Amino acid sequence: MKSIIFDMDGTLINSGNIIANTINHVRINCGLEKMDKNILLENLNNPEINSAQFFYETKEFTPKHSKLFETYYKKHCISDIVLYDGIKELLEKLKDDFFLSIATNASSSFAIQMTTHLKINSYFKDIIGANDVENPKPAPDMLNVLINRNNLIQRETILIGDGPKDILAAKSIDLDSLLVNWGFSTHQDNAIQNILQLEDEIYNWKNK
Repeated sequence: MKSIIFDMDGTLINSGNIIANTINHVRINCGLEKMDKNILLENLNNPEINSAQFFYETKEFTPKHSKLFETYYKKHCISDIVLYDGIKELLEKLKDDFFLSIATNASSSFAIQMTTHLKINSYFKDIIGANDVENPKPAPDMLNVLINRNNLIQRETILIGDGPKDILAAKSIDLDSLLVNWGFSTHQDNAIQNILQLEDEIYNWKNK
């Protein structure tokens, strides 16, 4: 059985509102002005920026940032999220043909809470978050853990995500990948545009 590792935010779940609101909650409590949601989300997956500097104007994330973020996110993370159109139907089709898992830069506890709330948790055999490894994407740490602890065959595993951090993580260990265009990054013509196209690409990959 071939394997699919999904990114979560921006790929399976439209969580843009809660992510933007949480970051702006931290900014306000650190004496900064709110950031425009679109600018914030466009840079969420940008591997070329220092995220702490960009979002909070500090060289690195501090315990205060983490506590403010986690407290607000924990309280609100299921209040304003939805599945992208067609995701549940796609997972239903894939569940018997693939081993499905999630690698997310969110905390795994939040990922479990969010996927359970949206009634897709049962489709995934394993979920790993940034808190479970030393380095989040674009480092390949999460992918390596999923592959190793589930005895996946690397050449028969593909990563599906919405941003360059996903693709860089996959490339760093020579993993196949697919990039979707409905998440937080804009890729124009070089990404998959809709669920039907994604389904076709997945089965074309499976059968090659």
